Amino acid sequence: MSAKTLLKSLLAYQAWANDELLETLVGLDPSRGAAERHAAIRLMNHIHVVSRIFAAHLRGVAPGYAGDNTPDTPEPRALRAALVEVDRWYRPSRNHFGAGTCRADRFTFTDGDKGCMTRQEMLTHVVLHGGYHRGEVGRMLAGIAVSPPWDTYAVHLHRVEPARCLQGECKSIGMAGGPRI
Repeated sequence: MSAKTLLKSLLAYQAWANDELLETLVGLDPSRGAAERHAAIRLMNHIHVVSRIFAAHLRGVAPGYAGDNTPDTPEPRALRAALVEVDRWYRPSRNHFGAGTCRADRFTFTDGDKGCMTRQEMLTHVVLHGGYHRGEVGRMLAGIAVSPPWDTYAVHLHRVEPARCLQGECKSIGMAGGPRI
């Protein structure tokens, strides 16, 4: 599998995982684990802001953010819509995967430090960064007895390509016979 093919698949996975987790946050009673819910929304907003910042770096424009989060905490529905929009921007139909994918681009981080990454590295960073923080949000939800979505790359692959389930029907979590690690 090429790096280009893998990155496209990982970006599709990220869009799916972000939406699944925000769907859970949208449906969560605001009074249930209010502090954890607020922290989870802040982390998901951080994922959104960093995704926007790196989209700006990829376009070669100023990101328009003073930091890696916003002062205000968005409502979960609005945040979900905003994440869907930025995740759509990262879809493979965009020209992120052209001949210059391995070319290094210079940029400035929101704290003023200088950076230099290839487009592949930036795309990989966006995916890994989101996964790291979705894991944190999942632990917060579990701490208030809310089952987070089954957010794994394997589940995503089996949901979008059900033929991968060679041993029977895929169950709702995406894998025949229950979770596999």
